[in-house]
Amino acid sequence: MDASASEERQALRPGRNQQLVYDAMLKSGRPMRAYELLKLLHADGIRSPLQVYRVLDKLVREGKARKIETLHAFAICGKPSNGGGQVAVTICTQCGQTDAIEDAELKRQLAKLSRGSGFLAETATVELAGLCLGCQEVEA
Repeated sequence: MDASASEERQALRPGRNQQLVYDAMLKSGRPMRAYELLKLLHADGIRSPLQVYRVLDKLVREGKARKIETLHAFAICGKPSNGGGQVAVTICTQCGQTDAIEDAELKRQLAKLSRGSGFLAETATVELAGLCLGCQEVEA
């Protein structure tokens, strides 16, 4: 096997820290802040905020996680992003559940709005805060 094939396979395999962070986020089932992850994974050898932020940045770049600005947290994507970034994220203010909504028409409208103001948007994320279906039923 040549060196380039070995490097390619290595790039596809997540590192130990990446797997630890991803698994912790998956297990929590909710958005998590970097310092929450640091505290949770300290015993596993992750001791620096920089370690966590590097992993989170990589997960976002790979489309496996998304940053939720409103919460200053990160969430696992239900399905990997197609590279264009999600268009809308719903955030339940009661339970913290998040979900991504991809809608071609919304994406076109956001692009049109940005172009109209002379701005070229590379990505667009709209964050919608409210109640998920489960919390709506509890409220009723």
